[in-house]
Order: sequence, then C-alpha cells, then structure tokens
Amino acid sequence: MTAPVLEKPVVAPAPVTPAPRAAAPAAVTPGRRRFLQGAWAVSLLAALVLGFVGYLFTVSHVQERHYQSTAYKTFKDQLARAVAPTGPAADGEPVALLDIPAIGLHQAVVVEGTAGRDLMRGPGHRRDTALPGQGGVAVVFGRGATFGAPFAELSKLRVGDKIEATTGQGKFTYTVNVYGDGDHPISDPVRNRLVMVTGDSDWIPGSTVMIGARLDGDPEQNPGGRPSTVPYDKALAADKGALAALQLWSLALLGAVVGALLLARYWRRSAAYLSFVPVVGAVLWAVYENAAALLPNLY
Repeated sequence: MTAPVLEKPVVAPAPVTPAPRAAAPAAVTPGRRRFLQGAWAVSLLAALVLGFVGYLFTVSHVQERHYQSTAYKTFKDQLARAVAPTGPAADGEPVALLDIPAIGLHQAVVVEGTAGRDLMRGPGHRRDTALPGQGGVAVVFGRGATFGAPFAELSKLRVGDKIEATTGQGKFTYTVNVYGDGDHPISDPVRNRLVMVTGDSDWIPGSTVMIGARLDGDPEQNPGGRPSTVPYDKALAADKGALAALQLWSLALLGAVVGALLLARYWRRSAAYLSFVPVVGAVLWAVYENAAALLPNLY
C-alpha cells in the first residue's frame, strides 16, 4: 500500500516594505542665494583688506630691508671707488648713509627722491636741496610706520643730539637744534643745515614732524644744478601715478583667480589651486605695493 504524499504548505512571501525616500534637498531660494553671494563677497573683501594691512606692517618691512642691504653694498663700493654721486642722481639711487644713535638708526641708506616709491626703499633726499654736508639746506624725508619706518622715533630727538651723514664728499656731523611741524615750519638763520621730515602719527598722518640740525664745521662744495621737485615729492603726497598700475595688476589678479577656477574643472582641484599659488601671490604683492603708493608718502 503506497504512503500518501504530503504536499508542502505554500508560504506567502512577506510583504516588502519600501525603503524610506531620502528627503529632497531644500531648494535655495533667490533671497538666500543673494545672501550667500553677498557674504562671500564681503568675506573676500575683508581678506584682501586684512592682507593689505599685513603687507604694510610686515612684508613691507622685509621688502625695505632687502633693498637697504643691496643698496648699502652698492653705495659702499661707490665710496671705495670715489664714484658716489655728489650732484643730481637717478630716482631711488643711494646718495648718503645716515646714523642717528639717539633713535637707534644706523647706516641707513638715503636714496634720491621723496615720492612714495622712493621712500619704500628708505629715507629719501629731496631732489631740489643740497646733499648732506654740502653748503645749503639738505632735506631728508622718512616713513614713520611702514617700509622699515626709519623715522618712527624722529620726534624723540632732543637738542644736542648728533646726526652723522656720509656721502661721496666725506663724513659730516650735525647737531639737533630746532623743531617744527606742518603748521610751524623750521626757522633757522644758519645756512648749512639738515632738515628731517616724517609724519606726525604712526597711523594715517595728518601733518608732519620736522627736526632741524646745524652742520658742525665747514661744508663741502655744492655743485648746484639740482632738478626741481615734482608734485609727488611733497610731504604727505600720494603717488597718483600708481593708480593706473593698480588697476592693471588688479585685472591680472582677477585673471589669475579665474584661471585657477577653470583649471580646477579639468584637473585635480588641489593640484590646480596649488599650481596657481605662486602666480596669485606675486600678482597680489604687486597690487598691494601699488596700493601702498597711493597712501601718504611719509606713512
């Protein structure tokens, strides 16, 4: 007798519960998009301004020290070969060394010219005046806050303090004897003297500080033939000629940033940005330098 075949019960499949859908990202409203764009623009502007401040009070000092080091070697060589200038010189060329022990200024190279770009290199000799040590009045400008700030402590000089100047005609000593400012210029009947000028503030100066000193001993010959000043040679003048250069460098900076963004779309983003860092840094330096030229030249 054959055993009955038992059929397996059919088990209905368990109902499949659909996975929960991921919530759709919230749409960015036009108002929120404008806010984000505005915040990005403000952040970028703030970064550029902070970078400019950092340039003025850190990088500019390094830049000035580098030029001073190079110019010192050049001028010492000229002195050794007796070819240092005693008459008119090209803008930015070294014409003297200045030592003021009372304020800690030693072997500062004085360059020709007092425009903003000249004073980025160090103290500047006003081109229409005598050189230190020559017969007549020698005028030297110096910055008080940026680019090495060689005259930052100028107002601390007192009557009787000594100033030493070295030129192609020798070494000369001056003695401080009088003070002045933008509203009360120095008045001194002595013909052979030195006048040093800087800003009256370590922020944005509104006037000038002047220190007068008389030459000890006899002056050397003044060959004359000094060129006249240009508008940018005046105290607290801004170098308006730098505006066009600033605009061009700003466009170059914008082009470098756009180039980096375009390259990042077709290459590894980190590599693209890294390759443009030196370019952007160099262009940004030029932007800041030209912007600094638009500030008062004694700042």
